[in-house]
Amino acid sequence: MSSFHATIDLQTEARVSFTDVTDEVAERVTGSGISDGVALVYSQHTTCSVLLQEASHDVNYYGTDYLLQDSLNILERLIPTSTTEGQYLHPGPRHIADAERRGEEAWWSLNVDAHLRSVLLGRSVSIPVVGGRLVLGEFGRVYFADFDQVRSRPRTVRVHVVG
Repeated sequence: MSSFHATIDLQTEARVSFTDVTDEVAERVTGSGISDGVALVYSQHTTCSVLLQEASHDVNYYGTDYLLQDSLNILERLIPTSTTEGQYLHPGPRHIADAERRGEEAWWSLNVDAHLRSVLLGRSVSIPVVGGRLVLGEFGRVYFADFDQVRSRPRTVRVHVVG
């Protein structure tokens, strides 16, 4: 059995964003030299998720596919966006003090909604690899979702192929 690891580096905006990483993941799988196995696509960030979804073709003014925006609208009803301190138990005073010691702004911790959405949707997907290609179905796409709206920042998607 062989294994291969690669990364995809992204820069996300200070808003909820979905980045289609399907082609980049497929390139990493091809580069692995593994013809049959499984690809794990993983987010190491606790406010982000990796999703398999159909491409809807239509997009809103931010460039978000309608189907992904529909998903976000449902998540907003389940887990409202953090708008002020005290809305959720987290972040507490100890967490804020620790963040400030590290030079972070206190309001950067108003991303509880992002953490909860990531937990609900998961941070990884496993995709079969057959004949050196991802098995996604006719319309399947791999999306990196960043639910953290408080600041833009660099993100890393990890791809691990075993076979």
